[in-house]
Amino acid sequence: MNNLPNLIFIMTDHQRADSIGMTQLGTNGRPIPVCPTLNQLAEEGIYFPRTYTTCPLCVPARTALATGKYPTRNGVVFNDWQGERAEDHLTIHQILYESGYDIAHIGVDHIQVMPSLKERINFAKWIDKFDHQRYLKDIGLTDPTIKKKSTFKRPIRENHLGRYVKKAYSNTFCSVWNGSAKHFKDSYFCQQAINFLKSQTKKNQPFALFLYLWAPHPPFWVPEPYQTLFPPEQIELPCNINKVSMGEPKNRRHGIAAQLAEDLTEDEWRQVWSAHLGLVRLADDGLSKVIHALKQTDQFDHSLIVYTSDHGDHLGQHRMYQKMEMYEQAICVPTIIRSPDGVSKRLEEPISHLDLMPTILDLLDCNVPDDLDGRSLFPIIAKGQQMPDQSVYCQYSGNPKLGDIRRAIIRRRYKYIYDPNDRPELYDLQQDPMEMINRAGDTDFFNIQQELHQDLKSWSQKHGDWLQFDEIS
Repeated sequence: MNNLPNLIFIMTDHQRADSIGMTQLGTNGRPIPVCPTLNQLAEEGIYFPRTYTTCPLCVPARTALATGKYPTRNGVVFNDWQGERAEDHLTIHQILYESGYDIAHIGVDHIQVMPSLKERINFAKWIDKFDHQRYLKDIGLTDPTIKKKSTFKRPIRENHLGRYVKKAYSNTFCSVWNGSAKHFKDSYFCQQAINFLKSQTKKNQPFALFLYLWAPHPPFWVPEPYQTLFPPEQIELPCNINKVSMGEPKNRRHGIAAQLAEDLTEDEWRQVWSAHLGLVRLADDGLSKVIHALKQTDQFDHSLIVYTSDHGDHLGQHRMYQKMEMYEQAICVPTIIRSPDGVSKRLEEPISHLDLMPTILDLLDCNVPDDLDGRSLFPIIAKGQQMPDQSVYCQYSGNPKLGDIRRAIIRRRYKYIYDPNDRPELYDLQQDPMEMINRAGDTDFFNIQQELHQDLKSWSQKHGDWLQFDEIS
């Protein structure tokens, strides 16, 4: 066996940080863990419950993580961006490939670089959604979300450069997929990952498996037993479902997330939560099988396992749905690093998604480029150093064109959100973890608001942001 550790990198889509450790009542009225595999992995590894995405949108978040640079630096700021596509920025895949690793990409392909990720290196295995569609066709099944797009879409009006245009996004419609769970997209991806792991036992070469799962991204066409695993009537909802924070900027009600949540009742949100958590559990069960395969092939203790999600989902909190805003439900994601040396700890300080790339490269003893925006957590993980209190940042610039713009800075206690077209937001996360009281403009919070505003302004200017910041009066 080679001396370099392998890498297993797993990323889900729309998974919230609070799914780890969460329980909900099952059909028998007894509590069921939503993520039993992740719960165990969090106990065995380093668990970061306050990891923040760089952007509450799929493609910018994933491209930023892959390049180690914020969206305004790598040029990928929306999902459908057709301008600069991170062409001058190396991805972690390339660095590992050049370090002698076999690289596998299995799952959704939402990393927008040019040339494309697939063209940049010779992948040992490449599987994406089109392979799954061909697989379904071969066994006589279809992906219903392709043929019945209108069923799963809700029309909204979206800000494009100050002009509102008609668009449509995944709605809250929930139904049962008539195929077996083993044929579901993420089950297929996990099985392909297992096949790759087994094939690597014949080689004396380190490998990096990037497993990009789709769950729990809507639309909610969920296979059994996951559709009914968490009965809607038993779901315990957060206290701020369908509630708007005091002092919420008016622009928030015009945003995509607020429009997608209009007119939904608590009972309807229970159905959404039931489907969402069912998909989270499906992904968790897939992860369990991948870990089992690692152990069966004697690769578990020789592999660095990293788990995270691109962003979260409001699921009715703040009367919002999906992502595209800066509240905790949308930007705080689960993150676990399990290293071969078995270090386990829980670190409560905020970290950025962009800290993962330099940390992974350090842990694998690979060269770390000096132009990355994140910082390596290697000293904390491997040497036991204390986590310093740091600021982390998040950007949102609209989708698929410049529209609703948000910038956020998050510290251990406070979060400040800047909107160039409306009043800012300031939340005391210690006293108000649900972010229901906007303290921006409060006399008692003026100094911290001023400090965070200036910090965010200075940071943005250093990271290629075109946004002009007004001064606080």
